[in-house]
Amino acid sequence: MQYDTIKRSLGFVFNRHPSLRKCFYFLLDVLLLRAWHIKRELRKLKKTLPDNVAALDAGAGFGQYTYFMSRLGRHWQIKAVDVKQEQVDDCNRFFAQIHRQQSVRFETADLTEWSEMASYHLALSVDVMEHIPDDMAVFGNLFRSLQPGGILLISTPSDRGGSDAGEHHGSFIDEHVREGYGIDEIREKLRETGFHKVEAAYTYGIPGHLSWILSMKIPLQLLNRSKWFFLPLPVYYTIVFPFCLLLNLADLHIRHRSGTGLIVKAEKQAAH
Repeated sequence: MQYDTIKRSLGFVFNRHPSLRKCFYFLLDVLLLRAWHIKRELRKLKKTLPDNVAALDAGAGFGQYTYFMSRLGRHWQIKAVDVKQEQVDDCNRFFAQIHRQQSVRFETADLTEWSEMASYHLALSVDVMEHIPDDMAVFGNLFRSLQPGGILLISTPSDRGGSDAGEHHGSFIDEHVREGYGIDEIREKLRETGFHKVEAAYTYGIPGHLSWILSMKIPLQLLNRSKWFFLPLPVYYTIVFPFCLLLNLADLHIRHRSGTGLIVKAEKQAAH
C-alpha cells in the first residue's frame, strides 16, 4: 500500500486553512486508537514532570502529537524532528500560523544519527521504530538526548500482527522493516541501551484491532485504489464511527494478554 501518496492527498485537503488542520488532528485523535493510549500516558506523565518540560517528538509526521503536547503544558518547549523535509516545512508553517512558533520547532533529522546530549525531560516516538532498520542506534540516541530521570514513551506494532504480516494484498508491511516487536524483545533492547524501569503493555486487543480495520484499514485500501473514494467517506464514517468509539473505549480499559500494538515507557536513571 502506498501510504505516503494517501498522506500527501490528505495533506492537500486539510492544509488549506489552520482550522481544517485542527479538524484533521481531531479526527486522527478520535479514530486512531494509539492516540487514545498515548494521550492517556502523556496526561499521567504531566503530573510527574516539571512545569517547564523540554519535550522531543521523535518522528513527528503530521505533527498531531506535537500539537497535543503544546496544549498539554503552557510552558512546555517542544522540538519535533522528522526525516522528511516537506513534513517539517509544512508543520513549521502551521505552528507559525497558530502563533506557537515560540514554543514549538520542527527540524529535519535522521534519528539514527541525531542526538542532543541530556536535553529533554520527555521523548515521544509514535509508529516510528518499525520503519528503522538500526533501531538500537535510535534507542541509544534517544537515551543520550534525555536528561537523567527523563522518560521515553513509544507506540509501535507488536509481532502479533501489527503490520498485517502475512497479508499480501493491502498490507502495511511494505512500509515496515520489521513485522513488529515482541514485548520481551523491546524491553530487553531498551534495558541494553541503558534504560531502567522499562514497562510495556499490549494495545489493539480484539476490540482495538476490529476498530482499526473499520476506521483505518478499509478506508485506506479504498483510497489507495482511487481518490474518488474520498466522496463516500463521510457516509461510511457516519455509519461505523459509533461502533469504533465503543471499541476504542473497550480497548483502552482492558488489560490485554495479547494485541497488535505495544505502548512502552522507559526511564533514564536519575543522577544520585
